[in-house]
Amino acid sequence: MAHVDMTLAALRQTADGGLIFVNLVDFDTDFGHRRDVAGYAACLEAFDRRLPEIASRMLPSDYCVITADHGNDPTWRGFDHTREHVPILGFGGGASAKAIGGRASLSDIAQTLSQWLGLPAGPDGEAWTV
Repeated sequence: MAHVDMTLAALRQTADGGLIFVNLVDFDTDFGHRRDVAGYAACLEAFDRRLPEIASRMLPSDYCVITADHGNDPTWRGFDHTREHVPILGFGGGASAKAIGGRASLSDIAQTLSQWLGLPAGPDGEAWTV
């Protein structure tokens, strides 16, 4: 939860048009790769309880994307990554609630954020409509 606290602080301090990137590594290193199912579930539930705090600190022009870099099934044997699809949750900035469909690459997130920030498109990925 220290990373969520830092995110909330960054939301207060970041200038308009800025980008905040947060790696909530605890899900992965402390619980997922250690195959700690109860810890993983508790961490997810604790984060879910903090989401309203994040949303309430966002400005009307802010947009937030939450995702993961890989699937991680804590019930799977071994310590490697697993192959589950990862969710992408985008909210804020007047975005309408809708499914964005399956994405071919995490580069789709980069394209969407580039578009949101008014930056030129990169060579890979396809932005979804916010």
